[in-house]
Amino acid sequence: MTEQQSFTLVNPQTGNLAFKLFAFSDNSYFDHVQRNNYYSLIWVKEGSGTTRADFNDYAFTANTLFAFSPYQPFMFTPNDGIAGLALHFHPDFFCIHKHQKEVACNGVLFNNIYNPPFLHLDEPASATLEMLLAQIRAEMQNPALAQYELLVSYLKILLITASRLKTQQQPDAEKATAGSKEPFILQKLKDYIELHFKTRHAAGEYADLLNITPKALAKITKAHFNKTLTDLIAERIIIEAKRELYLTNKPVKEIAYELGYNDESYFSRFFKTNADVSPQMYRDTVGFNRMG
Repeated sequence: MTEQQSFTLVNPQTGNLAFKLFAFSDNSYFDHVQRNNYYSLIWVKEGSGTTRADFNDYAFTANTLFAFSPYQPFMFTPNDGIAGLALHFHPDFFCIHKHQKEVACNGVLFNNIYNPPFLHLDEPASATLEMLLAQIRAEMQNPALAQYELLVSYLKILLITASRLKTQQQPDAEKATAGSKEPFILQKLKDYIELHFKTRHAAGEYADLLNITPKALAKITKAHFNKTLTDLIAERIIIEAKRELYLTNKPVKEIAYELGYNDESYFSRFFKTNADVSPQMYRDTVGFNRMG
């Protein structure tokens, strides 16, 4: 009997992937552009080649760990064969924004347009990751009480380990591209969205903050994210709304108001358009923190 190579948890409401660990022995998973709605950690243990992520090409060798954010486009072109392990997790399963103070991976592993989206694993880091992934595999193979809490604990340690290593390896990555105007604008845009998404919902307001014309900002945003600025703002609002819905008992009206919507009905329509379910349905049926 061959050892099971893939372990998956599915969101019961949407049927979408929530958490998945699997081994790969060729490039069939990654030989086309990926735009996934979840975070991906991909450990290439064997092989070398090139990855295209966003708008850059990067060479990689064996023992490279890649970290991709939701909807970040990427694909691999190996020189020969590649093999390794991949771990996917949806923001509904583990929200890195919510746990930023604990794991400090946002802006280091994920959502940083300056840094290359990978790091090299030395022997101690490889040993740590092997141990954590073995624990995750065992837990998914034989689920027991508080499975979600245990999986998140392993995931946190993995993210902290990788974030520390990447910080050591790439301390000057931001300085190296600081003179590039477009990445600077995009980073400032992300910063402004993070600061103002609860009060500023219009694309034009961010163009004003950046002292750039709305048309020019729209062109840059489309080129680098393949999305409109309105989409980016909406995504951040929805992340926050989901967090509040499954981590608190606040009424939907209160959540809407805190996110800048005085009309609960309008907010509910906005949420359903972007999340495929109503806020109340999301609260009642989704939210892995309510398991058990």
